[in-house]
Amino acid sequence: MEEIHIAHHTGAILQRDGKTFGIVTRVPGGIVTPEALENIAAVARNYHLPMVKLTSGQRFMLVGIPKKDLAAVYRDLGPFGEKETAPCVKYVQTCMGTDFCKYGVQDSTTLGLELEKRYHGVTFPAKLKFGVSGCPRCCGESYIRDIGVIGTQRGWNVVFGGNGGRRTSLGTVVAENLSTHDALDLVHRLLEYYQVNASPKERTARFLERIGFERLKSELLTLLPYIPLEGVR
Repeated sequence: MEEIHIAHHTGAILQRDGKTFGIVTRVPGGIVTPEALENIAAVARNYHLPMVKLTSGQRFMLVGIPKKDLAAVYRDLGPFGEKETAPCVKYVQTCMGTDFCKYGVQDSTTLGLELEKRYHGVTFPAKLKFGVSGCPRCCGESYIRDIGVIGTQRGWNVVFGGNGGRRTSLGTVVAENLSTHDALDLVHRLLEYYQVNASPKERTARFLERIGFERLKSELLTLLPYIPLEGVR
């Protein structure tokens, strides 16, 4: 289920009671240190927060924060409490890849962290969610993310236009078995094309529905040397 968050001008999320707020932490790759966990626990304890919730995007959500405490909670969270006030990449969901998982065939952790570094803080027409999976089992939920990357024995498949929300859409596989360099290049070109051609607040799934895959293929994919013409669907 897609996280449905309506951001306040502070970057926090107004809760059901209409009085308190939630802060969703930034957790690159879903990887945390013991020290970071201790800091999050200390914040929740110090401000008497009723809940700390793991979200579907491998992030922590601290809920029940009075407005008067928002600035202090952000301060005490440090890097985890970075504010999001514009449409941006919300998270890059990654699986364990080849670090520890016996099924991993590609290094999803390193690729996911690289995508996080490249696109963190970049403004887009609408929010974006990435999913990076180290094998076709797809634990990064890559097919229902705006940008999905899936490891195969021969490289990376790149998926565009997935959505896990109220109008669920499977993303379209736009290239298969790419090198890491080419997969990163394709993601960049897809995002550039989306930035230029999408309407404000238009998620990638709706964008692809509106323009049609044939237009994406003719205006972008057929121009890329690492995608064979017969491989463009």
